[in-house]
Amino acid sequence: MNEYPIIYLNSNDGSGILAFGEGAVFVKEEGTSIEDMQAFIDAHAGKYLFGHLGYDLKNEFYSLTSSNPDKLNFPDAFLWVPKYVVKMYKEHFDFLQGEKNAESFDFLNYFLEEETDQNFHHHNYTFKARISKEEYIEKVIKLKNHIQQGDIYEVNFCQEFYAEDAEMNFPMDTYFRLNELTHAPFSSFYQFGDYAAFCGSPERFLKKEGSRLISQPIKGTAPRGATPEEDVLLKNSLKNDPKERAENTMIVDLVRNDLSRVAQKDSVKVDEYCEIYSFDTVHQMISTVSCEVRPEVNFTDVLRATFPMGSMTGAPKLRAMELIEENEAFKRGLYSGSIGYIAPNGDFDFNVVIRTLLYNGENRYLSCSVGGAITIQSEPEKEYEECMVKVKRILDGMNG
Repeated sequence: MNEYPIIYLNSNDGSGILAFGEGAVFVKEEGTSIEDMQAFIDAHAGKYLFGHLGYDLKNEFYSLTSSNPDKLNFPDAFLWVPKYVVKMYKEHFDFLQGEKNAESFDFLNYFLEEETDQNFHHHNYTFKARISKEEYIEKVIKLKNHIQQGDIYEVNFCQEFYAEDAEMNFPMDTYFRLNELTHAPFSSFYQFGDYAAFCGSPERFLKKEGSRLISQPIKGTAPRGATPEEDVLLKNSLKNDPKERAENTMIVDLVRNDLSRVAQKDSVKVDEYCEIYSFDTVHQMISTVSCEVRPEVNFTDVLRATFPMGSMTGAPKLRAMELIEENEAFKRGLYSGSIGYIAPNGDFDFNVVIRTLLYNGENRYLSCSVGGAITIQSEPEKEYEECMVKVKRILDGMNG
């Protein structure tokens, strides 16, 4: 693994942001608080900060615990002030933080060689399911019973696929292989210490531009068609599917409520509702919700109001998270958390960590988790099939 952290946020539209180099670090671990994280952010105002927010940061905001098995052991949050931040374009790059010097150009040359090298190393990872198909279906039936009893409206239920004794000698190569499969707009390569994330996310968690907060939850998935005609049929079927629209609507309402806690009066609005976006392997139903944030609100105030993202919990959020903890067989950690950055002016942009491989180099453990929204209309067999659509190409492709 590299001697200092690296993050590459890749929009797959010809631009991206690359951050690397030694700098001040905050690690959310036992004995530190969310207030300590805000103090770190405040102490480095005027600088770029990059890092992640793990799903289990929820325990800072709610009276919750996380006791499921954790083989990855990512910290609940990690932020660092990179020595170099470079805005990458197809034909050129601009330094946003740090200087153009021999050290930065050496790494940039290495990175660009990796990005353009299509001779990917072959892997032979053997992935196992943490739970069987039968166990998955049994859990979905149990969660539907909670919905029928009025306990919740919707819950995002996830399962893990993992490979043990997994060598990862070329982590950046692994990321670019994954990116060839996904070409997602919130893709990222993230490495620090013994940890690495290879993220092909299509989903934005939250972006701040000036006083505006923007959330873009995804709920609703369909595979791409084998022919253009089949592809159009699948896309239209998703757009008009009452179950998928109901899932999306519930999360839109949850996000509206979350944003209202930090919004200026009467500023929360739905900019896009149940729109279909097409990616390399799937169609997704995406909505856009925004607000004008109150001037006194800081970064961790926003997290208290909105984290974890509703698309990865369900509604009501607190009860959904309790049922997630009771029924899932693994600790989510960075999965369904967020990777992103805070800009010198306080703007920020964070994704949702899905369609992602996570790796712990110390114990050579590789993980890929997947989930879906369970509602009263859910058919357990179809929910399982949807999970397989999301995860299969990633797992197969890594060994391709």
